[in-house]
Amino acid sequence: DGSYGGADFVSWYDGHPDVSREWPLDAKEIAVIGNGNVALDVARVLSKHADNLLVSEIPDNVYAGLKNSPVTDVHVFGRRGPAQVKFTPLELRELSHSKDVDIILYAEDFEFDEESDRQIQSNNQTKTMVGTLTNWIAEQPEDLSELTASRRLHLHFLHSPVEIYDDATNPGRVAGMKFERTELDGTGNARGAGEFVDYPVQAVYRAIGYFGSALPEIEFDHKKGVVPNDGGRVVDAAGTHVPGIYATGWIKRGPVGLIGHTKGDALETVTYLLEDRENLPVAAVPEADAVVELLDARGVKFTSWEGWLALDAHELAQGVAATEAGGSHGVEVKRERIKVVPREDMVAISRDGVAANV
Repeated sequence: DGSYGGADFVSWYDGHPDVSREWPLDAKEIAVIGNGNVALDVARVLSKHADNLLVSEIPDNVYAGLKNSPVTDVHVFGRRGPAQVKFTPLELRELSHSKDVDIILYAEDFEFDEESDRQIQSNNQTKTMVGTLTNWIAEQPEDLSELTASRRLHLHFLHSPVEIYDDATNPGRVAGMKFERTELDGTGNARGAGEFVDYPVQAVYRAIGYFGSALPEIEFDHKKGVVPNDGGRVVDAAGTHVPGIYATGWIKRGPVGLIGHTKGDALETVTYLLEDRENLPVAAVPEADAVVELLDARGVKFTSWEGWLALDAHELAQGVAATEAGGSHGVEVKRERIKVVPREDMVAISRDGVAANV
């Protein structure tokens, strides 16, 4: 109890209709494992005061949960150094916009070997992120007791997770975590340094990357979590192109980067698809209503573009109403929209203009 997947937490605070409306938020000290954008997003939402999220489309149940969170310290741990992080400058800078949250870094984590220097000089994004981090630590007071925020977000590098401790008085409940300090090995990777550190935390969030799922009758790399491909052309076990099947995004090259980073992947894949077009079998042109007829036959509740617009208008109207009423949850704030979470309500509003539970 107390160990969670970062992706599950993201689904909760984004208001995904298929996850529980409740999330356990009773920990004062939290560990987030990972040095990618998901880890930073998880840490940012956990450490940010709920009232400061009302300007977003945060669902009411998520606001209520975060509002009652007793958290004081969120620790983000990465196995390698600052030059090897996988998050982006935008996500990093967003951390500094959280009100009443101090960001804390540690000088002993800022180790740069020759390979780190090469990575910094050869990649503008890495240079920007390392520059931001080093500026933050330079501006940080030597005496951390001088920091006055009610919440703290700690960024730790060169830490490898070893063990989660449970509570002796409450077996199965997270009470702490052991890490081994690491050192860079000159190749961009890290190795154990033989020094161990314990942190008292009551919750652990794992954000160490997504892993693809295999599809029937298609080869799958179970080590990398990707569909084997040649520039986006899916290949079989012998490395031969499988006609008509293509891959792009994370299933093509692994879970690195955001939408902008995958545009190049998509362009490459589509280029090959167009190149192959003349040799691909020609599919029959479906009737205009074929998809609708298929969904009706299967009993699938669906909506049209007009239905999506109706849901969008409903959420925007809810935001306007809350703003005109003087704010939301006792806080004077302009709310752009209030998100509808239950699937049955989304479908009802999209199809009939009325929420099922109203």
